[in-house]
Amino acid sequence: MRMYDIIAKKRDGGELTYDELEFFVKGTLGAVPDYQLTALLMAICIRGMTERETSDLTLLMANSGDVMDLSKIEGATVDKHSTGGVGDKTTLIAGPIAAACGVKVAKMSGRALGHTGGTIDKLESIPGFRTSLDNSEFFDIVNRVGICVVGQTANLAPADKKLYSLRDVTATVESIPLIASSVMSKKLAAGSSGILLDVKVGSGAFMKTREAAVALAEQMVAIGKTAGRRTAALITNMDIPLGRAIGNSLEVIEAVETLSGKGPKDITDLCLELAANMLYLSLPEHITLTECRRRTSEALDSGAALKKLEEMAAAQGGDISCLKDTSKFPAAAETGEYTAASEGYITSIDAEGCGIAASLLGAGREKAGEPIDHAAGIVLLKKPGEYVKRGEPLAMLYASDQIKLVQGLARLDKCYNISAIKPSLPELIIASV
Repeated sequence: MRMYDIIAKKRDGGELTYDELEFFVKGTLGAVPDYQLTALLMAICIRGMTERETSDLTLLMANSGDVMDLSKIEGATVDKHSTGGVGDKTTLIAGPIAAACGVKVAKMSGRALGHTGGTIDKLESIPGFRTSLDNSEFFDIVNRVGICVVGQTANLAPADKKLYSLRDVTATVESIPLIASSVMSKKLAAGSSGILLDVKVGSGAFMKTREAAVALAEQMVAIGKTAGRRTAALITNMDIPLGRAIGNSLEVIEAVETLSGKGPKDITDLCLELAANMLYLSLPEHITLTECRRRTSEALDSGAALKKLEEMAAAQGGDISCLKDTSKFPAAAETGEYTAASEGYITSIDAEGCGIAASLLGAGREKAGEPIDHAAGIVLLKKPGEYVKRGEPLAMLYASDQIKLVQGLARLDKCYNISAIKPSLPELIIASV
């Protein structure tokens, strides 16, 4: 079998066999040169893949490295994955809510790259919090606490790591079959029996249209079901940043506020729905989603969910005094205020632009491995639909030095639109699959 022939077949619109896809995936580990790998990626991006091809590619990538065996965890395990957004601290909120209801959340998460935040970076803003654990400690914490969130292992779906690094620099990221197989290969390798997908759509997401987001969600749910996992997806709006905080410790603080019943309505509503769906995937099918919503609301209102976050942080070495008194988080050296240039209603805030502004302040990274400033970021004081006067503060910015602060302010200035006409706000949860 030759890689040349596989590339030519897909270039001409052919359907690749399991054996051809297996040859391709095994080749990512060194046997096939990068230029041939990227040639096939471009052919797939242009020609697409059938549902069978996408499923085969996913399973092959999932089995290209370590596959987690979660049989030592007692009870049903459910993983939640977001396709990336701005201000998306949902794992820090929905995970503890679900765990407080009895779901076992054994989760591997990633770091920030570009304008989207990373859950691992957020958790590491809690002093002492460890995100690198061996399997025995990982399983023990999940069994004792109900939730543990760690970084991805180096050998989890290595074929995907290789292909993603190539897609990132060859304009082949925005291919639904390649995105679906990338996400689901990691989720299947992570081992949970249930998988909930939060597919973001809008200016701050990789999927810019509802149609593309639904198509991606449908493919990922189909892959999960083919692999024997209970799988569901929510399509959620990312035209506007989630909540008000963007940045690592700022988002942890907002997660604590939300679990204390004092968070913004959008992030609270979304996390309750995510947690209810996680619970639903863990229970017998005769238990309704309505009942799951009742249980998750009770877990939030009673304080049980906040206690789960604190228990997880303590078990992973974190200083929970910062969670009990969030003023103890290290403060940024420089702060700045962004004010309204005119009077009227805020009609929109560009989520992607806000994410870029936060990165310029030091909250994100452009290349893997770059350091980040855990205290840097933005707190949005006003959001779409609110009326503001000229000179009224719209956001607070936090950075380590004046240069970064000026850069962040300049980028944020392009994100707000103000009009005399009050806007109609979009639905936060657009659809479910």
